[in-house]
Amino acid sequence: MRYAHEVDKVRTAERALMARSPEGALMKRAAAGLASVCAGLLRSGRAGVIGPGDGTYGARVTLLVGSGDNGGDALYAGARLARRGAAVTAVLAGSKVHEGGLGALRSAGGRTVEPTGERSVAEIEAADLIIDGMLGIGGRGGLREPYATLAGHASRSVATIVACDLPSGIDADTGVVSGAAVRADVTVTFGTYKPGLFVDPGAEHAGVVELVDIGLGPYLPDPDACLPQAADIELWVPEPGRESNKYRRGVPGVLAGSETFTGAAVLSVGGAIRGGAGMVRFTSARHAVELVRHHWPEAVTTVVDDSLSEVGRVNGWVAGPGLGTDERAETLLAEVLGTDLPVLVDADGLTILTRRRDLLWRDAPTVLTPHAGELARLLGTDADQVEARRLEHARRAAEELGATVLLKGSTTVIAEEGRPIRVNPTGTPRLATAGSGDVLSGLIGAFMASGATAMDAAAAGAYLHGLAGRLAASGPATGSDREAPIRAYDIIDALPAAFRTLSG
Repeated sequence: MRYAHEVDKVRTAERALMARSPEGALMKRAAAGLASVCAGLLRSGRAGVIGPGDGTYGARVTLLVGSGDNGGDALYAGARLARRGAAVTAVLAGSKVHEGGLGALRSAGGRTVEPTGERSVAEIEAADLIIDGMLGIGGRGGLREPYATLAGHASRSVATIVACDLPSGIDADTGVVSGAAVRADVTVTFGTYKPGLFVDPGAEHAGVVELVDIGLGPYLPDPDACLPQAADIELWVPEPGRESNKYRRGVPGVLAGSETFTGAAVLSVGGAIRGGAGMVRFTSARHAVELVRHHWPEAVTTVVDDSLSEVGRVNGWVAGPGLGTDERAETLLAEVLGTDLPVLVDADGLTILTRRRDLLWRDAPTVLTPHAGELARLLGTDADQVEARRLEHARRAAEELGATVLLKGSTTVIAEEGRPIRVNPTGTPRLATAGSGDVLSGLIGAFMASGATAMDAAAAGAYLHGLAGRLAASGPATGSDREAPIRAYDIIDALPAAFRTLSG
């Protein structure tokens, strides 16, 4: 698991550590880690230079230096690279400069230029590697001048861009980008991850994120967000034991589809079956039942009108995909939510909840899986606001609705009251296709019926769903990184391969 802390917590931890450390020790630790990553990029040739020795000698490195501590980090790192033979030039963009870092750079043979004029542009254009040290974790809003212009020149260069702690222009707590911002290839962050590095658009601007340990760990409180890794998912996915049978492995009930909307039924049942459920009980209108029988003969099906009394015993429910929003659908959803079983609500079920939030007054685990528009309707806000501040609105929804909330999107986040948000690291834009969410609902529902907690089921489902999307889009190895369009059914077919990666 990768843990992230918001700025206030990082600042408090830094003050506690600095009180017990020699003056300047933290900055020099950060700079040493930053220089090591940069040297590694130069050595590997990723920064466009393969020179003698470790690749640093003869490389052209440009520092974009601001007024704060990040500027000092960049200067000290630049001094280390200069002592290894790199030609280092610092563009002094801030209203002031870190004197200790500047002295170290000049002593090592580094040069400085002003932020405006042809010389600064020429240094950026000629660089093999650029270190962004303009703004740090305290920055808010888009970049102002001269930072914005320098970020623009850097983005048009062919150099590898390494951000110091956080790309300048990114909100460290939210990942929000308000105007101009640096788009890094690699971000070297210090002490702990920051939530804005996990969530788009901040995550997209950060590139590959490397963590440098500067000793903050003992002084940090509980994290605000975390990014699960494959080893975490392996622990959260229910596994059958030697004495398992189809009932012990979990039986999810799926209430989905209608006479009008049938595809969602087929896809959500497919997700549940591929999720390892021992048996899936599906219930819906007659036409939807007929199609599910055709596609998934192993599912046990029941045609219902306005009551679930004839459906056999289940260990949890998936309700809503393609269900419709009429009085019949509302009655059936109310019956499901009136049980003491875990329930996942998606799609049409979420629309019903916008007018019947009282149905969420229950003690059993509840998972809601909205996209931004659906969550905006549930909260009475605007979808653009939800997209812009995903962590904030997911947390708010979990608190107000008393549920585990999985907010779908370019970065999927899972929130539960009183716990760190989990941010899903897998996925591809190709998952933005009709029916993809129905597969996810069935997958999570299977985990819940098998005994996983709501939070673990949602996080594991999002991870494997995103990974299956990648596998489906990339296909067999061809030497090309280009992904192909996929349909929702392709995600179902790729789920077994996604599961196998957990033990691989």
